[in-house]
Amino acid sequence: MAVSSAPGKIYLFGEHAVVYGEPAVPCAIELRARVGVEKRDDSKLRVHAEDLSLDGFTVEYGGPADGRPDIDAAESLVSAAMGYVDGAIDQVRDVTGEDDVGFDVTIESDIPLGAGLGSSAAVVVAAIDAATRELGVTLETDELAERAFRTEYEVQDGQASRADTLCSATGGAIRVEDDDCRTVETPDLPIVVGFDGGAGDTGELVAGVRNLREEYEFAADTVESIGDVVRRGEQALSDGNLEEVGRLMNFNHGLLSALGVSSRSLDTMVWAARDAGAYGAKLTGAGGGGCIVSLDPTEETETALSFTPGCEDAFRADLADEGVKRLE
Repeated sequence: MAVSSAPGKIYLFGEHAVVYGEPAVPCAIELRARVGVEKRDDSKLRVHAEDLSLDGFTVEYGGPADGRPDIDAAESLVSAAMGYVDGAIDQVRDVTGEDDVGFDVTIESDIPLGAGLGSSAAVVVAAIDAATRELGVTLETDELAERAFRTEYEVQDGQASRADTLCSATGGAIRVEDDDCRTVETPDLPIVVGFDGGAGDTGELVAGVRNLREEYEFAADTVESIGDVVRRGEQALSDGNLEEVGRLMNFNHGLLSALGVSSRSLDTMVWAARDAGAYGAKLTGAGGGGCIVSLDPTEETETALSFTPGCEDAFRADLADEGVKRLE
């Protein structure tokens, strides 16, 4: 059996706008998905998942899953989760040329599913890495990230960005703008995450932004303004100016809220963090529910969030300097 892990991520700036060619800056964090893969004697897939904000499930099938595991979670989330596994295995079969190979796949994750912390990217990156190594092939990081991106692009109907999968594969902080992807230096970031226990529907939220851009010129301008915020944020990161980084995070959240991707719980957590003295706070990921990210070197924000109605969990998140790890 081959086992790999890959980190989740937060967005300092740029989610949603990155889909339209604007820059974004995601950072890998030390919450990880671990995927173990063992080759089977037949062509079936058996997937056992734990800790994906679910009760856990096991499903075995000969192709794309016809049925749905009987678990307490939104059908769209479960369908997407299975789609990512199917897509990852398709990439493995393509790169190795073993079209009929089957696998037993075990997934364990610290990352809440659909909460904006890059759970799908981490699972896909770790699954492709483990499954190719199980067949005797080790991919370079760039190819691993590219094949993981293709998987997300297919599952998300062409609305995925390279940001999530590249960040998960390489670790650290990266800057993504169209096909231009590079690592960036950041100061020590005192990241505090608040989680409302929910999850947004990424496909629906991305489609909503797309519809707004098509209907209203000012919505397209809002997306471009997010790109301007990102560029200012890069300079603030380079200067080590955390106060300015925080102010720009606040701007970014306001623009995302104007695009309709925030929620009452996310806004409540954002304001709780700001009121506690955080440099800044914003939603992270697709929105609609899930997580916010804030910057605060003191304990005040984490404490405030832990007492905020609608916040299920609050925790510090260390930056993950290393991306995919080969555990076995």
